[in-house]
Amino acid sequence: MTTITPPPATGSRANLLRRRHRREGVLQGFGLAAIAIAFLMLALLVGSLIVTGWQAFSQTHVTIDFAIDPAKVKADKPAAGNYRALVQAAMVAALPDVPAAQAKKLAAIVSNSAQFTLRDRVVANPGLIGQTVTLTVPASDPYDQLNKGLIDRATPAANRRLSDAEVAAFDTLAAAGRISTPFNWGLFTNADSRFPELAGLKGAVVGSFYALLTCFVLSFPMGIGAAIYLEEFAPQNRVSDFIEININNLAAVPSIVFGLLALAVFLNGFGLPRSAPFVGGLTLALMTLPTIIIATRAALKAVPPSIREAALGIGASTQQVVFHHVLPLAMPGILTGTILGLARALGEAAPLLLIGMNAFITAAPGSPFDPATALPTQILIWADSTERGFVSRTSAAVLVLLGFLLIMNALAIYLRARFERKW
Repeated sequence: MTTITPPPATGSRANLLRRRHRREGVLQGFGLAAIAIAFLMLALLVGSLIVTGWQAFSQTHVTIDFAIDPAKVKADKPAAGNYRALVQAAMVAALPDVPAAQAKKLAAIVSNSAQFTLRDRVVANPGLIGQTVTLTVPASDPYDQLNKGLIDRATPAANRRLSDAEVAAFDTLAAAGRISTPFNWGLFTNADSRFPELAGLKGAVVGSFYALLTCFVLSFPMGIGAAIYLEEFAPQNRVSDFIEININNLAAVPSIVFGLLALAVFLNGFGLPRSAPFVGGLTLALMTLPTIIIATRAALKAVPPSIREAALGIGASTQQVVFHHVLPLAMPGILTGTILGLARALGEAAPLLLIGMNAFITAAPGSPFDPATALPTQILIWADSTERGFVSRTSAAVLVLLGFLLIMNALAIYLRARFERKW
């Protein structure tokens, strides 16, 4: 066997090779620099969210002894008692060195929910009337910020949100061991509130769940059915080409257009309830449907033609080939595309704003037809609030949303790796 030896490189050819290698190195350098900048921007984004939002995952609490005075709470009507006066009296007792009139004003150290928490405890057990009940209740937002260092004690009192007397009273409670900072479970178990220390994401999480459930139930079977027909059964003519072009165009339409469509058709046309997760799910289904169709068709095309030919060769019908052989092999890709489409729908806010899912709702929805918010719209509501305490909660809500998106993307990767077949 003859070995062909390339001619030796002349000076011009060697220079040409060096320039080519240098250009390739420059191109690789640009690529690595682009990746590094992307990771840096991502790190800055996540880092800024963590720096601003980590404090929302803890909440300052105050432990107070409440004396249930029978003169203020009647045994026959415990729900109608003067619990605000009981909270003020408890603060007077907790701050013995502070004048009584001033101590009553310092009842604002605890959240406005303290009187309702105390009322619910007494209503559930009227035998507590005449006794002393020790409760741990959230501190109000200014004192929560003071405890977390967001209010600088060195700032002059005229420019500080809390006066010197209020700061001293809080320090007195802290010195007595009445101040604690546990994990803020209320961020996940409470619905929205006008008081930052009470505001939570439960209503938004449940609303997003109902909306995504409606979106999945509608878009998944319809998307798979449309993709199977277009890919396996539809004749190749102008009508099918027109449908394919429109599906591809709908996948690139801005989401706010789907919100306008939902406002005109679902709310004004069909009279469906405003702010309902069911309507949000219908809107998100319209937006997600083209993505699922495109992903399903791509997964069906990825199945080798030999699978179809072998099934047809042993006498299977076209329907049996598709549903018994092709569709099971394409299912990992279909599930991946579906989950990614739902992940995109989870982060959409514009279409939900137009159907009213940005209302102030103080309770989690009990069904898909009850008024609710969603995670993206809840973030916008808190971002527009003037209260300082909502700043950290906005970043915390973004972190929660990113966590859900990360879980959904990880699930898509797992399903593809778990069920994908090699051929």
